[in-house]
Amino acid sequence: MVPTVPRMDALESRAWLALVATAELLPAALDADLRAHAGMTHFEFMVLSGLKQAGHNTMRMSDIAVMVNSTLPRLSKVIGKLTARALVERVDSPEDARVINVRLTSEGRKALVRALPGHLELVRHLVIDRLDREQLEALADILEPVVGRLDPQRRMMRVAPQ
Repeated sequence: MVPTVPRMDALESRAWLALVATAELLPAALDADLRAHAGMTHFEFMVLSGLKQAGHNTMRMSDIAVMVNSTLPRLSKVIGKLTARALVERVDSPEDARVINVRLTSEGRKALVRALPGHLELVRHLVIDRLDREQLEALADILEPVVGRLDPQRRMMRVAPQ
């Protein structure tokens, strides 16, 4: 007897392939644009954005790693580069000597402010302006449960308040 191979129907396949293509193509487009116009990677932009939203613009390295879905070694390398460019600084934790905190510097805030208009313009061009308000709401409604399954503690980059 020949085993049955699981398959998707046409709509399932179409939806899945569109999601996979978006997941692959969108980060590369954002990264290329930020490199060209702001001199930073999308990953660096996300780190700086997260620090900007944190209390006192400071976070533990381990919390940043969770927020941007990174390993500590990768994050440490990027923090080293951002530190060399004076965009962030490493600071000792007053509560625990084993903990390394990272703080956004005034130069880091300025770099983020300079990068933001071009980044938002590209996000609008690639995604937001392609959809009407109803489609945007549907997109959020569709993706939020998927993100919830992938990140049940909602530890990654927080969604903007409604």
